[in-house]
Amino acid sequence: MHDTTALLVELGSVILGLGIIGRFAGRIGLSPIPLYLLAGLAFGEGGLLPLGASEEFTAIGAEIGVILLLLLLGLEYSASELVTSLKTQYPSGAVDFVLNATPGAAAGLMLGWGPVGAVALAGVTWISSSGVIAKVMTDMGRLGNRETPVILGVLVIEDLAMAVYLPLLTAMLAGVGLAGGSIALLIALGTVGFVLYLALRHGRLISRAVSSDNPEMLLLVVLGLTVLVAGVAQQLQVSAAVGAFLVGIALSGEVAEGARKLLTPLRDLFAAVFFVFFGLSTDPAEIPPVLLPAALLAIVTVFTKIGTGWYASRRAGIGPRGRWRAGGTLVARGEFSIVIAGLAVATEPRIGPIATAYVLILVIAGPLTARWTEPVASRVQALVAGKGKGTAKGAGADPAVTVAADDAMPSPIDPMPSHDGLTPSPIDPTPSHDGLTPSPIDPTPSHDGLTPEPAGQDGKRP
Repeated sequence: MHDTTALLVELGSVILGLGIIGRFAGRIGLSPIPLYLLAGLAFGEGGLLPLGASEEFTAIGAEIGVILLLLLLGLEYSASELVTSLKTQYPSGAVDFVLNATPGAAAGLMLGWGPVGAVALAGVTWISSSGVIAKVMTDMGRLGNRETPVILGVLVIEDLAMAVYLPLLTAMLAGVGLAGGSIALLIALGTVGFVLYLALRHGRLISRAVSSDNPEMLLLVVLGLTVLVAGVAQQLQVSAAVGAFLVGIALSGEVAEGARKLLTPLRDLFAAVFFVFFGLSTDPAEIPPVLLPAALLAIVTVFTKIGTGWYASRRAGIGPRGRWRAGGTLVARGEFSIVIAGLAVATEPRIGPIATAYVLILVIAGPLTARWTEPVASRVQALVAGKGKGTAKGAGADPAVTVAADDAMPSPIDPMPSHDGLTPSPIDPTPSHDGLTPSPIDPTPSHDGLTPEPAGQDGKRP
C-alpha cells in the first residue's frame, strides 16, 4: 500500500475510533482519557495492531494537543483572577505541593530514577486534572456549592505553578546543570511576570490587536500566535506548553470568549491524539510489573489530595461536609500528569508505564471519590459520635447535652445540603433539592456578617 494511502487509512481509523470511544465514555458517565490511553496501548509497540505509517503525524498532533490544552486553560482565566487567587490561596497551594509532590518524589528516588525522574514523578502526582474535575462538578450539579471556589482556587494555583515547574523540568531533562536550570527558571519567572503585567495593564490593547469579527481570521491569528510563541518558548528552554498558557492569559474579554469557542473542538481532537500517542509510546508488557507501586502511590495520593481540599476549605470557612466534598473532588489526575510524563519519557523511559497505570487508576477513582468521600466521612463521624454518646450515657452523663461537635456549634457558613439532596441536616438548613421541604431559617450571614438574611426563592444565597 502506498505510504500516503496507508497514512490516510490509519489516521482515519484512529480518529473514527476515538469518536466511538468518546461517545461510549459519555454514555457510561466516564472521562474518555483512560479509554484513549488504552486505545494507544492497543495500537502501539507490543499491542494488538501496531500502527507505523501515521506515527510521525500522530507525534506532531500530540505536540499540538499539548499546546491547545494549555492555551484553552489560559483563556479560562484573566490576569486579575490569577493574581487574586495567588494572593488568597497561596497557603493552600503550598500545602497542596508538599502533600502531593512529596510522595511522587520519594517514589522516584526509591525506584532508583535519580533527581530528574523524582522531579518528574512529583509533578505527575501533584497536578490534578482540571478537565476531569470540571466535568465531575458539572455532572453532579455542584457548580453553585460554597466549596467550588476553593476547588477552583487550588486548580488555578496548580496551573500557574506549571509555568514555573515545566521550564525547570525541561531544563533538568536537557541536562543543562544547576546554572542552566537557574537561568531557565529566572527566564520563566521573568516571562510570567512580564505577561501578567502586560495582561493587567494593557490586556485591552492586546485583545484589540488580535480581535476580528471574522471567525476565520480570529482562529488563524490566535492559533498562529500561540504556535509561534510556543516555539520561541521551547527554544528558550521555557517549554512550549507554558508559552501557550501565557498567550491564553494575555487575551481577555470577547476575544478570549470567541477564541475559546473556536478552538475547543480543535483542542478536543488533538488532545485525544495526544493521549493516544502517549499510549502508543508505552509498551503494554511494561505495565503489569508497575501496577503494585502505581496502586500504592495512587492510594497515598488519594488521601493527600483529600487532605489538601479539607485544609483549603477549612481556611475558607467551609463546614465539614463541604471540606470532604472538596477533598474528594480534587483526587482525579489526568491530562497534565500525562503531559509531564510525556516530557520526561525520553530521558527516563520507566516513567511512562507507571504514569499510565497511575492516571488510569485515578482518572477512574476521581469521580467515585468526588461522590462518596463526604457520605463515607459523615457516616464514620456519626458512628464515632454514637459510640461517644453511648459511653457518656453509661457514665451517667445527660445524653441531651452530649452531642456531636457540629450539632453543638452549628456553623453559620456551611449551608450545604446532605449528600442525598433530600434530607437537610439540623445544622445545614439549606432547602432540599426537591424544592418541597424548605427550612424555616437560612443561616447565611448578610454582607455585614452580623444580621442573617432570608433565603432566596431558589434556595441559594442572595
